[in-house]
Amino acid sequence: MIAIVKYNAGNIRSVKNALDRIGVKSKLTDDPAELQAAEKVIFPGVGEAKSAMSYLKERKLDQVLLSLKQPFLGICLGMQLMCSYSEERDTDCLGIFDEKVKKFPPKGLVPHMGWNDFNETKGPLFKDIGNDENMYFVHSYYVEVGPDTVGETEYLIPFTSALQKGNFYGVQFHPEKSADSGRRLIENFLRI
Repeated sequence: MIAIVKYNAGNIRSVKNALDRIGVKSKLTDDPAELQAAEKVIFPGVGEAKSAMSYLKERKLDQVLLSLKQPFLGICLGMQLMCSYSEERDTDCLGIFDEKVKKFPPKGLVPHMGWNDFNETKGPLFKDIGNDENMYFVHSYYVEVGPDTVGETEYLIPFTSALQKGNFYGVQFHPEKSADSGRRLIENFLRI
């Protein structure tokens, strides 16, 4: 079973719908035992960092997520919460990735919303997905390019569109809303 982390964030139902479309059994849950027993865990979300982290900490889900050994995929806010800190309301996050989440500079249209491609990709998430393929983004905060970056995109500045460290993967874009390219990325994650 694929567990989808249920927490104080929006858009988590669309990930379940994407898994249903490809015939994969999944469950929305905030139960620690179910998260630990799952074959894989997906940590999606749209929302605000401070309230999402408060929900995780109140239920001690932050410690559960850090302890997981199975493949784990954070999407959008989920990826940002996997970093050490977010400028969004001065929020300490999970610290899986030693990266800071920053607000886009006010020199263009923010949020970054719409389709964008990659400057660089590597690793198993991007098997058979080319740099010229597009994914769907909606975000006002970004992670700088760093040592755990496995996908890089440009909007106003170069930023990390995917991270990977051990069993932990994160993507800034929404594969569940990214048509065929996003479906292939989800399938790649399920094969890890």
